[in-house]
Amino acid sequence: MWAMIATWRMALEGITAGGEMLEHGAAAGEALEKAICDIEDFPYYKSVGYGGLPNEEMEVELDAAYMDGNTFDIGAVAAIKDFANPIKVAKRLSAESVNCMLVSEGAEKFAHKEGFERKNMLSDRAKIHYRKRVKETAQELRPYIGHDTVGVVALDQHGKMVVGTSTSGLFMKKKGRVGDSPISGSGFYADSTVGGASATGLGEDLMKGCISYEIVRLMKEGHHPQAACEIAVNNLDAELKKRRGKAGDLSVVAMNNKGEYGVATNIEGFSFAVCREGETPAVYLVKNVDGKCIHELASEEWLNNYMQTRMAPLSE
Repeated sequence: MWAMIATWRMALEGITAGGEMLEHGAAAGEALEKAICDIEDFPYYKSVGYGGLPNEEMEVELDAAYMDGNTFDIGAVAAIKDFANPIKVAKRLSAESVNCMLVSEGAEKFAHKEGFERKNMLSDRAKIHYRKRVKETAQELRPYIGHDTVGVVALDQHGKMVVGTSTSGLFMKKKGRVGDSPISGSGFYADSTVGGASATGLGEDLMKGCISYEIVRLMKEGHHPQAACEIAVNNLDAELKKRRGKAGDLSVVAMNNKGEYGVATNIEGFSFAVCREGETPAVYLVKNVDGKCIHELASEEWLNNYMQTRMAPLSE
C-alpha cells in the first residue's frame, strides 16, 4: 500500500506526480521531495517557494522541514533566502547527525556549499501584492490572516513514512520570524511504526500544542487518524480559548501506516489533497460541525475557480 496526503488544493499536482513515483516503487522520501518541489516552483501560490509573499522588508524568507519516520532523522531550514527549493536543503540536512537545523545566513551558506540552486524568490506578482498591502495599511503593517503551509505525509510500498513542510510564512511578518513549519512535533512528525502528521495555520498557536506529535501519539494509542486529528484540534482550540480568549487557525492532516487518513480544522475553507493506491488523486473541502470534521469532494466549479483566482492578472 502506498499513499500521500497534503494540506491545501495547491498540493494536488505535486502529490499526483509523487504518487506516480510511489506506484512504480520509489522511496517515500523521493516522492515527497518531488511533490513539494513542484509546489515550490509554481509561481502562483502565494505561500510556498517562488512567488511566496515577503516579510515587511519585502524579502522572501522560507522555512522547510523533512523527517524520516524510520530513523527519526530530521532536517530543517528557517528564514532562508534566495534558494529555489528549501525542501531539498532540509532533506539533505536530515542526513547530518548534528547541525541538522540551520537558519538564515547559516542555512544559506550550507545550501551554497552543497550546490543547491540559487534563485531570486521574489516574483513580480509578490511585489505587486506587497505594494498593495503597503498602500492599504499605511499606518501599520500587519500580517495577513492566511497561513498556507504545504505539509505532505507519504507512505511507500515498503512501509516507510516521511513528512515534509515548506512555506514562506506570514505575509508582512517580521524579519526572522519563524512559525511551526520547521519545528519538529509542531509543524510535522513521522513514525513509520505509527503514522505521520503535518499542520498549517497560525504557527504561533500550533506550536503551543505540539500538535503534529500529539496526533501521532494519539494514533499510537489506537485512535484512527480522523479521530486523532479531531481530538488534537478540538482540544487545542478549546484550551487556547480558555486560557487566552481566542485561537488562531489550526488545520492538520495525518495518515497511519495502513494508508488510512484523517483531517481536521477549526476554520472554514480548509482543503486537502490525497492520493492512494488504486484511487484517483482528489481534493476535498473540510467543515467542522460541532467538533466533527466532514470531508466533501471539491466540485469542478470550485477547482476551476481556485486556479482562476490565483492566476488572475494583477494591477497596482
